[in-house]
Amino acid sequence: MSRIGRKPIPVPSGVEITLSPTNHAVVKGPKGTLQQQLPAGVTIAQSAGVVTVTRPGDSNRERALHGLTRSLLANMVEGVTRGYERVLEIAGIGFRASREGRNVVLQVGFSHPIRVVAPDGIAFEVRDRRSANEPQQLVIRGIDKQLVGEEAAKLRALRPPEPYKGYGIKYQGERVRRKAGKTGKTK
Repeated sequence: MSRIGRKPIPVPSGVEITLSPTNHAVVKGPKGTLQQQLPAGVTIAQSAGVVTVTRPGDSNRERALHGLTRSLLANMVEGVTRGYERVLEIAGIGFRASREGRNVVLQVGFSHPIRVVAPDGIAFEVRDRRSANEPQQLVIRGIDKQLVGEEAAKLRALRPPEPYKGYGIKYQGERVRRKAGKTGKTK
């Protein structure tokens, strides 16, 4: 049996989950509302502050959907209670980010600044460098885990970290494999 799918989802106070017969879930909480069409073929039961997900059979597809459905619901509950955030680090000479209203402007080595419009449900925060050797941080926050991760991946793809000097945009805690540069000719 799926270990993830068997775990019950605790529903904190202040969170309201509405399930339709077609497995359309609406989760309302202090930070907002999320909606998701969950896979058919699994049964979702709600009782006294706990949501459980069960599956009818034991085929590979049903087992996969069992864990997926439970994870999607748990992520929605956590999103409307605590929210999600990803931290990007911007390193490089002249590389920087600045806020412009809800949007962010990146200067990452191109001839022009790149303006990134914040989609609905996403908030940007720019943390300044504490020292000259420390990279600048760009924080992406939201209640939808998928949307936060997707936006972080799009920003990182604008200038991925290069292996020689480490310049570019990377996730906080990401290790960039460094390469040795060219060696001079000796006679």
